[in-house]
Order: sequence, then structure tokens, then C-alpha cells
Amino acid sequence: MKVYIFCDLEGVSGIPAGCFISGERPELRAVAARCMAGDINACIAGCFEAGAEEVVVRDGHGAGFNVNCEMIDARAELVQGASPQVRFPGIEGAGALILLGYHAMAGTEGAVLEHTFSSATIQNMWLNGRKVGELGIDAAIAAEHGVPVVLVTGDDKCCREAQEHIPGVAVCCVKQGLSTQGARMLSPARAQEKIRRAAADALRRLAEFSPVRLSYPATLRWELVERQMPPGGPEVVRIDGRTYEKSGMSVERLLIG
Repeated sequence: MKVYIFCDLEGVSGIPAGCFISGERPELRAVAARCMAGDINACIAGCFEAGAEEVVVRDGHGAGFNVNCEMIDARAELVQGASPQVRFPGIEGAGALILLGYHAMAGTEGAVLEHTFSSATIQNMWLNGRKVGELGIDAAIAAEHGVPVVLVTGDDKCCREAQEHIPGVAVCCVKQGLSTQGARMLSPARAQEKIRRAAADALRRLAEFSPVRLSYPATLRWELVERQMPPGGPEVVRIDGRTYEKSGMSVERLLIG
């Protein structure tokens, strides 16, 4: 069994606010990197405990250089850096996807660091008419590769969103969101033990999960924070001064272009 882990940063244990990930305070950024490595290693341990033969981890926040590769369990492979045409490089042949350290979509009340891809440029996104965040879009992309999402970890609002958008998915809550910049958190040690158990349990129940279903052609809509020209191309339909959409047979291609 091959397992793919895509790790974002906002929903990692021990991270309550943006000052931990912005880089403006190096001492807090170092804490975030350690917590991210701890969450990843706990998840890897759970995967192998449940019988995984191969685990691939994608450092998925920002430019993809958030964790020290020397801190990652040597049994797994780590993907870092740019992959501009592929959301999940190396997912081919995987039987399960784990979305680790995720966050709720933009506008979710009380969610830690809520946003959808870019808080600076994107206000909202919709997939086939339904408002979605990153986890909903990523579940759809994984389904195009025939891979089910089996586990999502993050704050309580992220976990609630996952259950609404990915039927039957397992969730692991590591903190309670108080606001965009605040959380009531488990200690990283407790959270990581919880992640290990959740990953192992989900993979032992792998037969219960299936990829999300989506109707095609799919339509992805963006509402931008401010007026700007949408990307060019004959497939782009402009809705208003801040909103445009694209339709096609691949959500991954619609997202990445």
C-alpha cells in the first residue's frame, strides 16, 4: 500500500496564529517547522503501523520549503519545492491521501488562519456551484487520480468542513479555533499521538473510503479580493469585475492551468 501525505502548515499542531508562519519572527517560525515535522512523522508512523509499504510526503505550504528534510522519518520520501503543473507530484499508484495540517476555507468564523489558497488575492472559490476551500478542491483532484482522502487533520472548523465536503472521511482535531489569530490547542506531543492513531485507524479501514464524486465538465469559479484582470484564454468566462470561472474535464488543470 502506498500512502500520499500532503502537509499544509496552518492546521499543524502548536500553531495558533500567523506570526508562527510569516517568517517575521524566526524563533516562532522554527517552532512551526518543528511542529510540522512532528505531525508529519506521527502520520508516517501511523501509516507504517497500519501496513503501508510506501509513504510519500509533500511539503505543501507556500514554496514547499517549510520543514528540514533531516527531521523527517527516513522510511518516507519527501517532495519539496516547485511543481507548477502538478498538485500532488508522485501520487500515482497511491491507495490513500491524507490531508495533514489543513485549514478552513476563507470566511469561516472562528477558524485558525482561514483562507482559500491566498488571503491576499482570493475572496472565495466555488466548484460546480458549491463554495469550497482547499480541502474540497484537493479531494476532487485526488479523485481524478483515483485516490480517496481518508484523513484530514487541523482545527475543529477544518474538520467540520472536511466532513461536509468529503463523505465518510476521518478527521483529527488538534486545536479549537477561537479566531483567525487564536486557538486553544493540544500540546504537540498529545496532538501527534492523536494523529498517529488516526492515520493507522483510517488506513486499517481503507476499504470504507472512496474518491469523491464530481460531475464533468467541472466549473471552478474565483471571486477575487479586488478588481483585477482575470487570466486570459478562451475558457475564461468573466462574471463581474472581481469574479471569473473556467470549465473543463480536469479540476487540476482548471486550478493550475
